[in-house]
Amino acid sequence: MNGNELVKLIDTTLCTACRGCQVACKQWNVLPGLRTKQTGTYQNPPDLQWNTWTLIRFQEYEDKDKNFTWIFRKDGCMHCTDAACVKVCPSGALYYTPMKTVGVHREKCIGCKECISACPFDIPRYDKATEKVYKCDLCYSRLQENLPPACVKSCPTGALTIGPKDEMIKKAYAKVEKLGGDANVYGDKFVNGTHVIYVLQFKPEVYEELAVDPKVPTSAFIWKDLLKPLSLLAAGGVVGGSLLHYFIHGPHRPHPEHMDQDNKKQGGV
Repeated sequence: MNGNELVKLIDTTLCTACRGCQVACKQWNVLPGLRTKQTGTYQNPPDLQWNTWTLIRFQEYEDKDKNFTWIFRKDGCMHCTDAACVKVCPSGALYYTPMKTVGVHREKCIGCKECISACPFDIPRYDKATEKVYKCDLCYSRLQENLPPACVKSCPTGALTIGPKDEMIKKAYAKVEKLGGDANVYGDKFVNGTHVIYVLQFKPEVYEELAVDPKVPTSAFIWKDLLKPLSLLAAGGVVGGSLLHYFIHGPHRPHPEHMDQDNKKQGGV
């Protein structure tokens, strides 16, 4: 896998909601469990959280013929090819890996939450305790060792697979053709493509919390093309001015009146 442009394929028609992927994600990434409340659904927790990067969504669905079925969908980062989160991140915490997935340098995160506003899929989550943002990195540490992500490794039904981009997309469309009806491939054509794609049995609008027409906010482009360069220029100006002051005037020393005040506070004359 190392060095290839990888895509993770999620075949929702094979998912049994065992939540093995959800548990494996927490175990591999050493994510703590938090107390949750019963909200009348088997889905738990109710949404993605800073400590839950993979979530199986449970949904009751009744079609136009009154046929009832359960819909299960694994939710998490889509690893966009042209990722809005990477565009707006001012610290370099979010970046593209050699596999074209979106990695996280968590130590660089400054908690500005710009990536949360920019993400068209509503994925990143903020933790107040650490003042940092968290999301799936597609188990980059495992990919580097030619191992599949923990979620893929744990899936007992083959609903999750990973491989070279062209191979996975071909596999997805072959499955959709076999299913027929409203089945479709989701993810390969949005925001210049994603590195997580779905085989959906129904139209995207049927699925709860799934963006029907995800678009990168205009603000992300404004930040990348205008505000970010200006902020870097301003930061450079401040640093340059400080250096110029140092070379001309030497290191900063306290003003005499400040020194007198400090001496009085300390009992001096």
